[in-house]
Formats: sequence, structure tokens, C-alpha cells
Amino acid sequence: MLPTTLRHTVRARLITPGHPELPVRPTLRYSSTEPFTVHIDFPAQVSADGEGLTWMFGRALLEEGLGTPAGEGDVRIRPYGWARTVIEFHSPLGLAVIRFGTAGLRRFLLRSYDVVEPGAENLGPELDHGLASLLDEV
Repeated sequence: MLPTTLRHTVRARLITPGHPELPVRPTLRYSSTEPFTVHIDFPAQVSADGEGLTWMFGRALLEEGLGTPAGEGDVRIRPYGWARTVIEFHSPLGLAVIRFGTAGLRRFLLRSYDVVEPGAENLGPELDHGLASLLDEV
């Protein structure tokens, strides 16, 4: 089976204290080669170094965060009213808060299920083989 990659550009707003919100157009990306992971590619205009920026997190975190606050680490997702979702990105350089339309995130998530159904993810033949070898030794 050939790898499949889903890309979905969405509208969002970068929220910073004391400054007007900045509209951004990040691209959500999901690939059958990394079935547990969602990527968000941000344009150069919103990064500190003027280059594009990518954040990665679990698809399950996105699913959970659309309905209830989720995440404890670098990425935290929570509903913001009935039509918006906020994703917080924590790094040593600071915090970025991005507000998305929930419908766009949900549409992307549902389309990712067409690429790899929930529960049908696998870690790839190499990792599956390695895990099987470890279990055989036990």
C-alpha cells in the first residue's frame, strides 16, 4: 500500500497578550506513515526566526481536545466556546496560543480516519517485528 498524506490548510488566529490577534494559515498534515501523529505546519511569519515551524502531537490528543481540555505537556488543546478550539504550544522560548475554528479541525480529523481508521494504526513492520522479538525473549 502506498503512503497517503492528508493536508488541510485552516484559518486561525495567533493570540498574544497586549497585541492584536494575528491571522495565520497553518496547514494540518497527517500521514499513513505516522498514523498516531498530527503535524501543524506554521508559515514563516509566525516564527521567531522567520522560518516555517512544525509542531507534532498525537491524533488522539486532537480528538480528545475537541470535546474537553486535554494534554499536559508541550501541546494542550481545549474547546473555546462552542465553535472554537484553542491549541497551546509550550516551549523553552515561551507560549504560543492559536485559536482555530472547531469545524475545520474536526473536518481534518474525520478525513484522517479515511487515511487510517482509529484502532487500525500500526507501528510499521520493523517496529512490530522488534516488539515481537522482545516478547519472545521474555
